[in-house]
Formats: sequence, structure tokens, C-alpha cells
Amino acid sequence: MIRNVLVVCIGNICRSPYGEYVLRDLAQKANAETRFSSAGLGALVGKPADPEVTSLALREGLDLSDHRARQFSRDLGAHADLILVMEARHRRDILAIAPELSGRTMLLGHWTGGNDIADPYRQSSDFHAVIQGQIRKACEAWGGRILEKASR
Repeated sequence: MIRNVLVVCIGNICRSPYGEYVLRDLAQKANAETRFSSAGLGALVGKPADPEVTSLALREGLDLSDHRARQFSRDLGAHADLILVMEARHRRDILAIAPELSGRTMLLGHWTGGNDIADPYRQSSDFHAVIQGQIRKACEAWGGRILEKASR
């Protein structure tokens, strides 16, 4: 059963916090007890979510104001039942740190075509919106699978 999911990107201020909060929202609506968190492979430790991400998320009713970036570590990964990454290279980077996490580290876009989700950091508002749309779609695909297993 999947009870603890970690979403990972690079800085942990754009993609992974948004993914974390989308998945949390889906779990809350499904009354599931699955926990979601996020981290970065090169985290801007202690920084809040990017203002553009925060603004767009608020339009969806997601409040990212309490998010603070944290660094991915072997220990953090060991506590996750599933680690969702934005890019294939993130998976490779995690496995270089902790090869034992291979079986539980997957691409967030796995169920939506298996594509990487590009980094919107310091890009236009329109690009942020496109990326957040991709993340939401991927999270909804994962949410259906994760939350279905959590309710069994």
C-alpha cells in the first residue's frame, strides 16, 4: 500500500511543491490518508514556492504559502513508498545517491505519455501555466492509482 509519496524536482520551489499540493488536494477530496511531500535534488533550502507558481496555484484554490524547499536525501527517499520525479535525469540522480530506491522511483508523467516535465523557473507566466497543466494532468493520473490502492 502506498502511504507516503515524495515528489522531486531540482530546486523544490516550482514543479515539486505544486505537484505535492495537487496530490494532497486529491487525497483530501478522496478522504485518503496518503501523505505527500516534496524535495529538490539541488534545493533552494528554506525558500518558499516561486511567486508565479504560488499565484497560479491560488487560482485553483491551492495555498502553497507554507511550503519551504528542502533537500532530497537518501533518508528522505527511504521513508517514501513512491518517489515521483519530473525528468528521467532526476531518477538517474536519485539512483546515484540511493540505488536501493530504484523500484519506487518513477516519472510523474509515466501515465500521461512518459515525457519529462520541463522546468518553468524564471520563464514566462504562460510557460508556468502550461507546465502546471502538465503537472496537474500527471498528478490526476497518479492520484487515481495511488488513492485507489490507499482505500483498499
